Amino acid sequence: MTAPGRWIQHWDPEDETFWRTTGEKMARRNLCFSVLSEHIGFSVWTMWSVLVLFMGPEYGLSPADKFLLTSMVTLVGAVVRIPYTFAVAIFGGRNWTVVSAAALLVPTAAAFAVMEPGTSFSTFMLVGLLAGIGGGNFASSMTNINAFFPLRKKGWALGLNAGGGNIGVPVIQIAALAIIGASGGPRVLLGLYIPLIVVAAVLAARHMDNIASVRNDTGAAKEASKDAHTWIMSFLYIGTFGSFIGYSFAFGQVLTTQFGRTPLQAAYVTFIGPLLGSLIRPVGGRLADRYGGARITLYTFVAMGAATAVLIAASMQKSLALFTVAFVVLFVLTGLGNGSTYKMIPGIFQAKALAKGLRDEEAAAYGRRLSGASMGLIGAVGALGGVGINLAFRQSFLSYGSGTGAFVAFLACYAVCFVVTWSVYLRRRPARTITTSPATEEKPQLSYAEV
Repeated sequence: MTAPGRWIQHWDPEDETFWRTTGEKMARRNLCFSVLSEHIGFSVWTMWSVLVLFMGPEYGLSPADKFLLTSMVTLVGAVVRIPYTFAVAIFGGRNWTVVSAAALLVPTAAAFAVMEPGTSFSTFMLVGLLAGIGGGNFASSMTNINAFFPLRKKGWALGLNAGGGNIGVPVIQIAALAIIGASGGPRVLLGLYIPLIVVAAVLAARHMDNIASVRNDTGAAKEASKDAHTWIMSFLYIGTFGSFIGYSFAFGQVLTTQFGRTPLQAAYVTFIGPLLGSLIRPVGGRLADRYGGARITLYTFVAMGAATAVLIAASMQKSLALFTVAFVVLFVLTGLGNGSTYKMIPGIFQAKALAKGLRDEEAAAYGRRLSGASMGLIGAVGALGGVGINLAFRQSFLSYGSGTGAFVAFLACYAVCFVVTWSVYLRRRPARTITTSPATEEKPQLSYAEV
């Protein structure tokens, strides 16, 4: 089954006998070490959300400078997700996990070298941009793990893979809290991660596998990019993951800028939201497996809108307690939405396969191929939401001196996401609109509520 160089030549997770006797054990092993690599990737990507808390007046950076810096780090993390998605098909999932994990040494060592007062803002910006490669690990990891699991398990598996990666955000924030509390500096934090990166790369090399059928299928991404659902789901993922990663970068800065919290006081609470949002992501996937991703996503956007309305009220009333609680709740909801939206992706392409007349393994292979390719594109576009959030906060503080204006914009975005989810995936069409034209999408649309 496995050729030299850890290549699996035959892989059919939809075959229950194969899955029970062979596939599940191998899939779970690859999932475990994929999570580790992606986890550290997220920590490296978001480390500047923590490093800016260390950077006091002696660094000469204004709040607007810090929001701009974190925005650009988020932007690079979003953009590199596209080539990282192709990398799985070109090099193999295991091989690329090793390379992408080892590459995290570059931004971590560079930040270690320049993190001191007197360094220019342009230098900090350049080194921060390098950290963006940590965001790419998510796309390659999700594309790879998607190929290992059967459709009935994808919500849980993708949620666990992504959630374990997302936890890299609160973990580096908790580590920073401990270091700040012990009067340590940012180089202590960065020094902790260098050996962890090496360990992740070595373990991936020793214990992960490549799936031969996934290799050299770079045309799948091109095909997926032409499908309207790839871009619709990208927009919805802006609302869920874009919010998660954007708030992860911005939460501490909002607390210090708007509410006058010290870096230590901010660090005591900033990790809670990302931690809960990460832990709940597999639950969102599991709920989507049971009730349908579109339904869970729809209800999540309703709740996110309500939480944002509370944040606006708390911001206007300058209520730190209410603001903090509402922000943490919003993080939890983004985690649920992250899990449910990613479960929708393989379900949508499976439905399209059935609508094309494909059946059994042929339909499953079509769904795996296009959903895996689309995940990288959706993850890249979704992460751009984090850029928008940080830029919105920057402009709101420049214009109004608080984040209230930004939250109003976010509320409007969630309202649009709700409408799109309902109208595309849940609204029942009148019978007269259903035609037999092969160009129409109406027949499959009736089943999208179950994805």
